[in-house]
Amino acid sequence: MPQQTEVFNASSTLTGYAVSKPNSQRLLQPSDCSPVEWLDREASSSVALICEHAGNAVPLSLHNLGLSDSQLQEHTAIDIGAEPTARHLANQLGCPLLMQRYSRLVIDCNRPTNAQDSIPEVSHGVPVPANQSLDEQQRKARIDEIFAPYDDALGTLLAAPERRFAFSIHSFTPTLGEFDRPWDIGLLFRHDSDTSAQLSRFLTQHHPDLTVGLNQPYQIDDESDWFVPRHAEPRKLHHSLIEIRNDHIQTPAGQERMATILAAAIQQITSRTGS
Repeated sequence: MPQQTEVFNASSTLTGYAVSKPNSQRLLQPSDCSPVEWLDREASSSVALICEHAGNAVPLSLHNLGLSDSQLQEHTAIDIGAEPTARHLANQLGCPLLMQRYSRLVIDCNRPTNAQDSIPEVSHGVPVPANQSLDEQQRKARIDEIFAPYDDALGTLLAAPERRFAFSIHSFTPTLGEFDRPWDIGLLFRHDSDTSAQLSRFLTQHHPDLTVGLNQPYQIDDESDWFVPRHAEPRKLHHSLIEIRNDHIQTPAGQERMATILAAAIQQITSRTGS
């Protein structure tokens, strides 16, 4: 059966969060996209995929955040290549995929809303003009209209009784400042070390050309992460946040290749653990 993509208009009720304010007082207008996009939402699978930084959309009222179009194509605004890779992966696994369509510079949906970089005033040294000196109402609008509907959808996805595994797909840059990042794939975790360790063993055994890092290039903590500590761990799901170096997934061929590699690794885990 072909996969079904669901997108919602920003002026409608978004995954349980009712629209009550007049459009003139809202952040999102009817012509803006919804923060939530599903692929095969009803797929009956033990696996769920998430892509928090899939998009670089900006509400029209924020006027590109004061940034150029080219700046919104950079890693500071979007995980380059993550969204099409996640789509390929969901297709190969036959599982649901939840994507968040707004730029992380509008609000980062993999951060607690009280985190300093939830709505960053500066990102990697680049000031974000529309994020300067926001008042409480402006911050609340981004939380209520983007973060909350997405978070509600994520909770719905992972609470399904058949769900046992959850994987979040991200990408990272080959360098950060003056430092090279040698890992091709990073697997991030905290308490569930076994899932990432199994993925790493499979990847290094079957693809010895790949360098796999455990808790690289980032580490998970309560202060700066959301999916792992607030959703995957409390539900005791087998999980990993998968980081792919973005030079591998900047082309359709690279995206499909990485998805195929990861699909085989995930399928091995689900078959061993029991799907």
